[in-house]
Amino acid sequence: MDEQLFSYFPAQKNMFFSPATLLLFIAGYFALLLIISRLTSGKADNETFFIANRNSRWYLVAFGMIGTSISGVTFISVPGTVKQDAFSYFQFVLGNAVGYAVIALVLMPIYYRMRLTSIYTYLQHRFGFYSYQSGAFIFLVSRTIGSAFRLFLVAIVLQHYIFDYWHIPFWITVAVSLLLIWTYTYKGGLKTIIWTDTIQTLFLVTAVILTLIVVGQRMQLSLAGMVEAIAHSSYSKIFFWDHFTADKRHFVKYFLGGIAVSVAMTGLDQDLMQKNLSCRNLRDAQKNMFSFTAVFILVNLFFLSLGALLYLYAAANHIVLPQRADYLFPEIAFHYLGGMAAIVFILGLTAATFATTDSAMTALTTSFCVDFLRFSDRPDASQKRRQIRIRQLVHFIFSLMFLLVVLFFKYAVNESVVKAVFTVAGYTYGPLLGLFFFGICTRRQVRDRWVPWVCVAAPLLCLLLDQYSIQWLWGYRFGFELLIVNGLITFAGLWWISSPQRKAQP
Repeated sequence: MDEQLFSYFPAQKNMFFSPATLLLFIAGYFALLLIISRLTSGKADNETFFIANRNSRWYLVAFGMIGTSISGVTFISVPGTVKQDAFSYFQFVLGNAVGYAVIALVLMPIYYRMRLTSIYTYLQHRFGFYSYQSGAFIFLVSRTIGSAFRLFLVAIVLQHYIFDYWHIPFWITVAVSLLLIWTYTYKGGLKTIIWTDTIQTLFLVTAVILTLIVVGQRMQLSLAGMVEAIAHSSYSKIFFWDHFTADKRHFVKYFLGGIAVSVAMTGLDQDLMQKNLSCRNLRDAQKNMFSFTAVFILVNLFFLSLGALLYLYAAANHIVLPQRADYLFPEIAFHYLGGMAAIVFILGLTAATFATTDSAMTALTTSFCVDFLRFSDRPDASQKRRQIRIRQLVHFIFSLMFLLVVLFFKYAVNESVVKAVFTVAGYTYGPLLGLFFFGICTRRQVRDRWVPWVCVAAPLLCLLLDQYSIQWLWGYRFGFELLIVNGLITFAGLWWISSPQRKAQP
């Protein structure tokens, strides 16, 4: 697998930077995060770690969520998609915006009315123990695989351009990164992450904007000139209306898929919702979500614009493009835009990666402690000390699990299997979509012990449907809308195992 992945990178050229210089900037960046952790953790307890004492400022949460939502993989991948797919991804972003409105207006009022710490507690109140455990387990598996996979892909970039210079083994690169993340999150948890994610989002957004400026200067274009160049290029097409069955980029598929993905992977994901639940009240949380949506749309437009400009710059300067589109951004930033662009890129990539990883580790710890260890809401003094020790141990164990999963991806499986595992992890959000909306939209009561079987069957049926859709559905190819199908299959399965009797609602 090592040879397959590294074959995507070009042979080393004369670069504008020293790996030691880049490492120094990364070390300074982590030092800043550790200082923030020291200032924010204070006398932190479990309520601080899990929910930031429900006292977070909504505008900090809104801005920091950008860094969590845009992972390091997005940072390097979205610009690369522009050559083949133009701005079609923006259709998906518009669907995301609608999904975020659904979260703010439908899901958040439920979460705040019930004063939840883990959002999966809703399933226990609505259906029962097995439904509750199914939802929480789905999150643990999906988020562990998904976040570890994102860390794995970005760690390869860092390894190739920096740490290979000193022949540092890959496992040490990942282990040290996770140790540093654990160091600044293990005490303050969510309260610390609210602040560190704000700083990391600032680095991420600044990196994209500065790279746009540098590319524009190299092409001798003003801001208006860059807009005009993109608009008149073949990359600027946003809306795709042709070939509904065969083209995954069709507007309906992207738009509806965007709605489903944002509702399932944000509104039904403990990682993203944990930050929203730390706001002082529902109104602040809704202001956070709508503000976040506006910035999210703008930042994704920046990424797509950067991709178009990078391809135009490469064509104008006869630059040989990397074999894999994902590595367009790092290739040009490291080899053709000067030392400052390389530093900006590495800091932006680091910020995007660790904003996603630190948040995921904290959310996984919260879910495991609340949903499986059933931490007491109002512990006495001795219970409180014991729960803090257990929570810190769980947090460390999840850090170790991330390391093992990343190393498993690198050394034990080939690339196609890694992608399949990550795809299956994405499928598992479909049952969460079906579970929550069955609970919200109906008054039926399920046979609780059968729910785990429905949650397993729905993704497997979707996987089968995706593999054979061209033969079975007259050439139809699924895109992001497969998540909706997954949720509908789960919904139908829950209806089948339910009865009209209504259980008392919380």
